[in-house]
Parts: sequence; C-alpha cells; structure tokens
Amino acid sequence: MAVPKKRTSIAKKRIRKNIWKGKAYTSALKIVTVWKFLYKQTVNSNWLRTNSKPQGFGFLSRRSDKTL
Repeated sequence: MAVPKKRTSIAKKRIRKNIWKGKAYTSALKIVTVWKFLYKQTVNSNWLRTNSKPQGFGFLSRRSDKTL
C-alpha cells in the first residue's frame, strides 16, 4: 500500500526557494550587463556620427527610365 511522503520542513523550502531566486538574479544580472555593454558600443560607435543622410526609398524615383 502507498504511504504518503513526509512533509518538507519550512527551512528546507526556504533554502530551495532562495537558491532558485539566486539563480534568477544572477541570470538577470548577466543580461543587464550585456545590454549595458551593447548600448555603450552603439552610442560610442562611428556609424551614428556620420553626416551622410540615409537614402531610404529615394532610389525608386531616380530610376524612372528603367523598369524595376
């Protein structure tokens, strides 16, 4: 016949919960540090500082004599 399991103590529950929260915190911290690094790289990069204007879809109007 099946016997019910013993109840897990509150202290053991708390320990397991804190381990789970700690792992979540460290992974979130890694994500934030990578995001900060990438953000600083894009802010400090040279391609944002160029004075050339983006062309967008302006090339379609210049090709009026040619068919697309």
